[in-house]
Amino acid sequence: MEKNRINIKNRKAKFQYEILDKFTAGIKLAGTEIKSIRAGKAGIAESFCEFHRGELYVINMHVEEYSHATHFNHNPKSERKLLLNKTELRKLEKQVSQSGLTIIPLRLFINDRGLAKLTIGLCKGKKVHDKRETIKDRENKRKLDRIKKEFN
Repeated sequence: MEKNRINIKNRKAKFQYEILDKFTAGIKLAGTEIKSIRAGKAGIAESFCEFHRGELYVINMHVEEYSHATHFNHNPKSERKLLLNKTELRKLEKQVSQSGLTIIPLRLFINDRGLAKLTIGLCKGKKVHDKRETIKDRENKRKLDRIKKEFN
């Protein structure tokens, strides 16, 4: 049986943020939402996470409406609850409130049991000069790879 591998990444996250810590969280979804995610029709590029009443929610995650659903379809941009341990939630809430860090979704995937999971990162925003350094490092790596390729 061939499994459909869903791996939706937030490509801008590594460029715009410095990732300090990573967590894997479950997502509380409706039936049509999981079907759309399994079809690969989701995006996390503009999303972020916030705490409401001690619980963590992902906001602005776009899950397209399921095409074969009736009028009981889901809202594409609704808030979705993330499922983490209490200790992880307390740790994250403490760090976000004290040091001004933010929580950004990095990757949305389906695990081996068929459940949707979200890898979130505790991040610190990069300054403009940090972004320039990242671009410079990337260009230098490309140049080195080209030079190595010429000599091989």
